This record gives sequence, C-alpha cells and structure tokens, in this order.
Amino acid sequence: MSKLYFILHNVRSAYNIGAIFRTADGIGVAKIYLTGYTCAPHDGTCAWTTKPQRMIGKVALGADQAVSWEKCAIEDAIVRLRNDNVRIVALEQTVRSIDVKNFDSDERSIALILGNEPKGIDEQTLSYADDAVEIPMRGTKKSLNVAVAAGVAGYTLYDKLKGDKYN
Repeated sequence: MSKLYFILHNVRSAYNIGAIFRTADGIGVAKIYLTGYTCAPHDGTCAWTTKPQRMIGKVALGADQAVSWEKCAIEDAIVRLRNDNVRIVALEQTVRSIDVKNFDSDERSIALILGNEPKGIDEQTLSYADDAVEIPMRGTKKSLNVAVAAGVAGYTLYDKLKGDKYN
C-alpha cells in the first residue's frame, strides 16, 4: 500500500509545525521528517518542554503524539525514503513544477517536501526532488501559508495515492 510522508525542511514557525501535524493526522500521513532547523515536538522523554515545543503541542492538539515523526538531516531522510522506493516531491513554484491536481501517481509512496515560509525550498533541497508540484494562485499573492499549503497538497496527493474520495 502506498503511503504519504511529509518532510518539513527549515519551517520556522512552531505554530505552523503544530498545524501541519494536526493536518497530517487528518490526512493519514505515515510519518513526518523534521529537517534543517525545523523544531521537533516534545517527545515525552523528560518533564520539561521548550516554548516552541509547547507552541507545537498547543496547535497540534495531540496530533504531535499521534503521528510518527523523526528529527534528522534532510540527506538522511532522503536516503531512507529512496531506499524504500518513495518518490520525493517538492511543493514549490519552479520552472518544472506542475499543478498538484495534474500530478500523476505511479503507485509509489510519496514524500512531500514543505519548505521555509518566506523563502520556500532552497535549490540544494530542490535538487533532491524527483518532481515538483505547485498550488495555482489566482489572487495577488503568490503563495499560501505553509500549513494551509500542506493541507491542500496533502489531501490532493493522498487522493492520488489511494484513489479515495472524501465525501
């Protein structure tokens, strides 16, 4: 069975990280890889938490404990996922990106890279991706909040993997 993974690379807002965890739980994301300077939730191994960990937990409403996650280097996540034959897809507006609705699934699991809020995904990280998708923007703004974009792209890609239709 194909799975959907998220890779959060250099996501700076703990609130966005928490929101992505909550969305990932709703979608059915198999695992979240936290890379770069993306903050990790509290793992329960000690009594104290940092302010960003508390912020993640507040927004995630427990999803940070329900969704499997790992803090690691992006290169390590990519190697592990590729070894499992997972297709790496960046969510970014590039010259090679296609509308996420037109993405063609090939039966493999997908890992969706989500990047930094104001800067997007850097060129080095984009070079790891097999494909790039984007969400069409029809207004004056050129991008969505990363947590909102994770929901739009995540549900769209999950539908393509599973063939599920959300009623």
